[in-house]
Amino acid sequence: MLLALPASLAAPASTPERAADPAPAPAVTIQAAPPAAEPVREPAAPAVPPAAAAPLAPGEFRWDADADAAPAADGPVLLAVSLPDQKLYAYRGAKLFAVSTVSTGKRGHATPTGAFPILEKRREHYSNLYNNAPMPFMQRLTWDGVALHAGKLPGYPASHGCVRLPHAFAERLFAVTRRGGMVVVTDRPIAELAARDARFRAAGATLPARVG
Repeated sequence: MLLALPASLAAPASTPERAADPAPAPAVTIQAAPPAAEPVREPAAPAVPPAAAAPLAPGEFRWDADADAAPAADGPVLLAVSLPDQKLYAYRGAKLFAVSTVSTGKRGHATPTGAFPILEKRREHYSNLYNNAPMPFMQRLTWDGVALHAGKLPGYPASHGCVRLPHAFAERLFAVTRRGGMVVVTDRPIAELAARDARFRAAGATLPARVG
């Protein structure tokens, strides 16, 4: 005897039809906006080194205080005296650490040019050629009377061949040089000497604006 199934079970439940997927929207091409143009910047003018911008008056000098603490390993002190500049430039290694006004030999007593080792150093010295004239902080370059020493600086060559220095500068320089150290005396501006010899640099390139 067959039992009749309930109508709800006799046939599988009908699966509702799936709605058709909507048609895809047409692709839209989006163009990126061009980048905003950067403003044109004028190149900054190079800074003028303070030491090069302000000339030194007779008797003035500049000295980088950091040089006083520089170790000897940084290199020996090298001095350059430029007759046309009427200045002395002091270097340790490749660094210019001081520049000073000087007064070199007047007409008839020209300061000789060349490379001279420091032959002798005396804090107190008196000339045996010119009326026992005082030559404080003397650093001898030749045995016939040419030396670096403190003296008057009128702003032009006025010595008997020596290189006169401001007193305070001569004292500080005396403390950092050694016998045998090299002093170059040139009849060229320091800029020309620097172009020919890598040991020298143009004046004022690394010096602070302090005036001694």
